[in-house]
Amino acid sequence: MRHYLEFERPIADLEAKIEELSALSQSGGANLDVELDALRQRTEVLRRETYSRLDPWQKTLVARHPERPHLVDYISGLIEDFVELRGDRKFGDDQAIVGGLGRFRGQSVVVMGHEKGHDTATRLKHNFGMARPEGYRKAVRLMEMAEQFGLPVLTFVDTAGAYPGIGAEERGQAEAIARSTEKGLTLRVPVIATVTGEGGSGGAIALAAANRVLILEHSIYSVISPEGAASILWHDGSRAKDAADQMKITAPDLLKMGIVDRIVEEPAGGAHSDPEVMIETLGNVLEKELQAMSFLSPDQLVEQRAQRFYDIGRKGLS
Repeated sequence: MRHYLEFERPIADLEAKIEELSALSQSGGANLDVELDALRQRTEVLRRETYSRLDPWQKTLVARHPERPHLVDYISGLIEDFVELRGDRKFGDDQAIVGGLGRFRGQSVVVMGHEKGHDTATRLKHNFGMARPEGYRKAVRLMEMAEQFGLPVLTFVDTAGAYPGIGAEERGQAEAIARSTEKGLTLRVPVIATVTGEGGSGGAIALAAANRVLILEHSIYSVISPEGAASILWHDGSRAKDAADQMKITAPDLLKMGIVDRIVEEPAGGAHSDPEVMIETLGNVLEKELQAMSFLSPDQLVEQRAQRFYDIGRKGLS
């Protein structure tokens, strides 16, 4: 059964009506093809209109939609011969970050990202995509291997933030995030990061210190969640919508400020409405981005990446 957000209720009502009439038509009760075609067209128009005018809070809800494609879906749809590599060689393995080797459209790559999980069991296994220090140290290990063998790195960002538990802090959460960010900034191979859902705080940027940072149309990228910002600013987490409106966390605002480099269009109704199309679309974009960087030397890659981050904020202010 599909999960509908509150603002999608009118769409849900129409789709329920379509299912009801389809069942009636298939049972031989009546020929309702004309009525069904009209309802489907009406639903498609309503879906496009609804998603063309989403406010920042609604985009936040879409970014968190449980049916959006996750890392495992992108790996399944884009990466051939994927071999997962586990562990940080210091403490253990953190399944909030999944990564390994594979082939992307014929090219060997290292791929990694946050995995939130799709159901209760996998969400617990992956800790809802909130990584511990060993997850970020695993990311560093994979980036070092990519550099050693001259392999491009593709990362997929989708996390509310790094895990804030006591154990994580005892094992050096802040240091691990900083080391992962540092390694991303200094890699001598192409790095492309894509924010596929929500990109929360340092836990996100640890995998997004890249030459090119892409973002899906209805994803968000922020230093803190709207709920967290509302709690700090107004001591009232229920004002998350107000915070989202002020934080400039949506793709167009991020592009204007130079925080992201490209917006990847989602299917009408969001990535969750047609995951296969979303995965194929992102794959085409990633292929073009990799081709564009194939002519850069290692020194040029490092220099371009550094300049990209130096320029953040200046683009929107000029």
